[in-house]
This record gives sequence, structure tokens and C-alpha cells, in this order.
Amino acid sequence: MVQRLSSSLFLLLLAFTSTVHGQAVLPVDGAKLYDEKCASCHGKSGRGDGKYAGFLSPRPRDFTSGRYKFRSTETGSLPTDADLVTSITAGLHSTSMPAWKPFLSQEQVLAVVVHIKTFSPRFASEQPRSIAMAPEPAQTPQNIEKGRAAYEKLKCAACHGVDGRGTGAIAQALKDDWGRPTRATNLTEPWSFRGGRTVRDIYLRFRTGMNGTPMPSFIEASTEQELWQLAVFVSTMGRRPLWEMKGDEVANFYKAQQQESSSDIVEHGEYIASVAGCAFCHSPFRDDDTMIEELKFAGGQRFRVNPFGDFISYNLTSDKETGLGGWTDDQIKTFVTKGVRRDGTRMIPYPMPWPNFAHMKPADLDALVAFLRSLPPVSNRIPPPARPNIVSYLVGKFRMLILQQDPPLNTYAGNAGEGGR
Repeated sequence: MVQRLSSSLFLLLLAFTSTVHGQAVLPVDGAKLYDEKCASCHGKSGRGDGKYAGFLSPRPRDFTSGRYKFRSTETGSLPTDADLVTSITAGLHSTSMPAWKPFLSQEQVLAVVVHIKTFSPRFASEQPRSIAMAPEPAQTPQNIEKGRAAYEKLKCAACHGVDGRGTGAIAQALKDDWGRPTRATNLTEPWSFRGGRTVRDIYLRFRTGMNGTPMPSFIEASTEQELWQLAVFVSTMGRRPLWEMKGDEVANFYKAQQQESSSDIVEHGEYIASVAGCAFCHSPFRDDDTMIEELKFAGGQRFRVNPFGDFISYNLTSDKETGLGGWTDDQIKTFVTKGVRRDGTRMIPYPMPWPNFAHMKPADLDALVAFLRSLPPVSNRIPPPARPNIVSYLVGKFRMLILQQDPPLNTYAGNAGEGGR
């Protein structure tokens, strides 16, 4: 089905179009470019299920739903072509979506936009409903104070806290439209605002809402002027960024950050598990390299390390029979930092790189254990390592010790565990 194009996009594409046998053709294959640059996160069919999607937070956009967060259109409306171009070229700060402007030409970006719009039938039957914006107000003390009053009136502190960084927030268990956990933005770190940090950008988030998230449009609960003043106030909440700090200011910042991390050790443990890449090894994958997400952290990934044999990654969930639910905290810590299993046997230093974690701080270990305890139980019984035959072992040792070759490490698709309920 032919997708509708805005007049601006149509004119731009026309400028880049050539003619073959009397028919207009695009010099850039948007579908091919999408497969090369975008599919690894957003998936071949645009469902946000690419091979890296399971590791990313927030998740890549599901283009098939036609729901977009960052727009200049009414709540629930499709974005304009210019909105899509902006998201691609400028990227989305504090996410895995990079700014593609240095890597893609305008022609290529436009071709990708055309292809992305084919994933949702909404673009064929609906037109974006752009909003008409009043002039941006000045950042005067009066507008800032009125914006502060709007912050209180609209109960922004319920999600963002009285200080914009979560203090006193009562809405903690936020989820998006797909049932995935999400967090309210830290308003004191404007460089992380995914839709941009200007007063206009901030105003648009209040005016349009963010489709697919708990963030609504406030146009029916306030006036246009109040939303602009609220945006002015929020733009003044930003703290001093680290790269502008010097001397003791830097040390004090990290000290405060460390104290803050101790206030929510589960969240800090989730951060540690994320940067350590725990899910990469302790989750099984399909043949197309996408994660079997119902088994995330439940182990079952098979590794073959010659000449040492086959190893199946452990179930890290809180299941008492097949996971860590029956382990003590000390057993988990010893497992992570010394490679010693619960039965007293020791693992080789790969594929589980336990020497890398041998010097973890006690507070970080406590946080990691707290996070693993918080994982819902998933039954997935992991078989013991399988040793190779004597011939394969000797050949492998010869290659390592005499030929000085690194032991090859192979991974296999599918869940090698027993269960997964």
C-alpha cells in the first residue's frame, strides 16, 4: 500500500529522485538501509524486537503500533515526517538511539523515514494533527514562579519528586503500554532529556504527552500559558553537570552519588548487572540472535570451550529449585568473585569471568545479590558441565600449550536448560 507523504517530505524526496523508463525511483533503498542500520535494535519487521532489544532500556520503539513519544502533534496522533527526521538525525539522549546525522545523508534519512512508515497501517489512513504553538515566553522570575505553581497544580512531584529528581515521589511502579517498567525522568539532568532540553522541547512533552508511557498531555488540565511557564520553570531545575565541576566539587558529587545508590540497593544492583553484561550470558538466544526474553537471567545459554567441554550458564532468578533461591548470600558472592560453586568445585575463568569481579566492593556485591533476589522465579534446570573425551582434550591442550592458540569459544542457539516455565 502506498504511504501518504507530507508535502515537505515529498518535495525533498523529489529533489533526490531520478527517472528510469519514465518512472520515478529513489536512489536510496530505505528498506536495505533500515536492515543495515536499524534492524539490529528495532527488528526486521519493526516490532522493536531486534537481537539487541533485550539488553536495552528503554526498549527500541515498536514501529508497528504507530505510537511515538516525541512529536509536535496532538496526543495519540502520528508524528510528522519532520518529527521522525529529527529523532533519527539528533538521536534520543540517554538511550541507545544515536544521532545519525554524522553517518547518514539527508537523502538516506528521508528514505529510512519512508520505510519506517510502512510498518504501521495508520500512516496510510491518518494524517498527523500538528499543534499550533504560541510564542515562547521569556525566562523571567515571574514566569518561573508561575511555572512552579503549575508544577504543584499538575502534581508533577507525584512522579518526578518535589525537586525533580524523585524525592518524595509516590508513583514508583511505573509501566509503559507494553507492561515494561519505566522511570520518571530526572528533571535536574536536562542533557538526558530524550526529546531535547530547550524550553520548546520541554513544553511539547507537557502539551503532546508521550504516547505509550504514563506521561499524559496536560492541555485539558491547564492553559497553554501555564504549560509554557511550566516548561520555563523545569528548564531552570538543571543541576551543574559533572564536566563543569572542579576539585572538591567533583569529589563531593561522587560521594553524594554513592550515598544515593545505597538508598536503593536493588536499583544499584540492576545497574551493576547491566554494566557487567550478566544478561548476555545468562539468557538463551534464538537462531536469529534475539533473546528468549521469558528466560532472561534464567540461564540456559550453552558455551563450548575447547578443550574443557560444554558449559551451560546458570539460572540467576530466585527460583528455589533451579535458580539462586536456595543459595545463601555468601554462596552467591563466592560464586561471583571466586568462581566456587555451591558444591565446592571451582569454575575455569571463562566463559564466566569471575576474576574480573574478584575485587568488587562489598556494597556493590550486596546490591548485586539484592537485585538477583528481586528477579521473579523462572524454572529452568541447568545440567552440569559436559567434559570432552580424552582425545579432544589432549588435542586442545596441545594447541593451547604448544601452538599458543587461545581456546575457541562457541555459543549455541536455544535453551539448553530443562524447563522455562
